[in-house]
Amino acid sequence: MTLVQMQPRSANADLVQRTVDDAMEAAGPQVCDDMTVEVALAVMAGAHAGHLLVCDEDGLCTGLLTRAQLTTVRDSAAYTDRVRLRAVLGDRGPFALPTTTMAEADHAMRYRRLDALPVVDEQGSALGVLALAR
Repeated sequence: MTLVQMQPRSANADLVQRTVDDAMEAAGPQVCDDMTVEVALAVMAGAHAGHLLVCDEDGLCTGLLTRAQLTTVRDSAAYTDRVRLRAVLGDRGPFALPTTTMAEADHAMRYRRLDALPVVDEQGSALGVLALAR
């Protein structure tokens, strides 16, 4: 008889097998990209949220904005009360699919220095948010 030594699974192995679907949170507040920065900050305050998912006129997720990002825009010298969220977002993304592994998502978030990542379906509709553990 041969003895096999069992070793506990490492946290790294768990990241490789788990998917974003296992760890994502509810989407939270979603707003349209034609909303102004000031109104978006008011929505965040009312919802006690640290971020907003931003969607286009077709309801597809275009990105995620944090309170810190919006506050920085509002406090800048170039700010006017007409600045729309689509101007703040710039390029679309990044996003994760529910089938993305946690290892891939963790790497992408750390590489881009993101605290949260929108999770979308294949059509681009928001399903939730993946947030780094604090």
